[in-house]
Amino acid sequence: MQATPHYPDFKPLSLEDRDQITAFFHQSPPLTSELTFTNLFMWRYHYNFQWCLANDALLIIGHIAEAPPFGLPPVGAHDLSSAFGQLLSFLENHTDTPEIHRVPEVLAQRYASALSLEVLEDRANSDYVYLTESLINLSGRKYHRKRNHLKQFRKRYSYRYQTLKDDWIEACLELEEQWCRLKSCVENPALLNEEQAIREALLHYHQLDCQGAAIVVDEKVVAFSLGEPLNPDTALIHLEKADPEFSGSYAVINQEFCQNAWSDFTYTNREQDLGESGLRQSKLSYYPDHLSNKVILKPKDR
Repeated sequence: MQATPHYPDFKPLSLEDRDQITAFFHQSPPLTSELTFTNLFMWRYHYNFQWCLANDALLIIGHIAEAPPFGLPPVGAHDLSSAFGQLLSFLENHTDTPEIHRVPEVLAQRYASALSLEVLEDRANSDYVYLTESLINLSGRKYHRKRNHLKQFRKRYSYRYQTLKDDWIEACLELEEQWCRLKSCVENPALLNEEQAIREALLHYHQLDCQGAAIVVDEKVVAFSLGEPLNPDTALIHLEKADPEFSGSYAVINQEFCQNAWSDFTYTNREQDLGESGLRQSKLSYYPDHLSNKVILKPKDR
């Protein structure tokens, strides 16, 4: 086991860091989708995440390719004023545009004014948070189309809900590869990055604190999803993929996964839309209870 990194010495995030980092999320349950070890781990190659401890706080930085580094909000059970200051000080020494991204709005309200930080809206990264009961029951006129999709799928196919285990991981990977061929991922860097993240989550599934499930038709995986508890009242869905040739498969994995794995949680967080219009329309069509808004913080004199 490597030594724990201490500020200002950051180290690249790896699987062996899971317990230390997860301990901070247990002490201070996160409000937004980025702050779980699974999420950080599966996206670590794209964002080049690094971490260290600063007194009793967890600091995380990242960067995309040759872009300037950025910080994620400090995590800790106590006052984070010093941690915000240390993180910004580090960033100021490594970039002309020091910024902390994906900051929960409530955290920004607590620290921005006292630390003289400018607050920038970041709607593309707002998490969509639903009442889990609504995603399970799909009651009312507004969910009429969703219920029809479920009805048609169940009428057309004999399927089973399968908790994800070792012998189904390969089938999920094959579905992801098939999906990427259909969507021409090689021509779309964003989809290629997503494919890499999904593969990382699946290949290390049993070493991560997540649960998974699949929809199986004739011993073929036609949809799968991975999630985990975000905090005591919210489940987080990290990813969801379905075979577009099986109409209604997205609706079925969404409803079945919530019903079988997350019914004890009041809310289900289905992450952000990244500013993509199609994804935004899809997420809005399930009528979120609220958005978990995030902002960007930066020094006012920049």
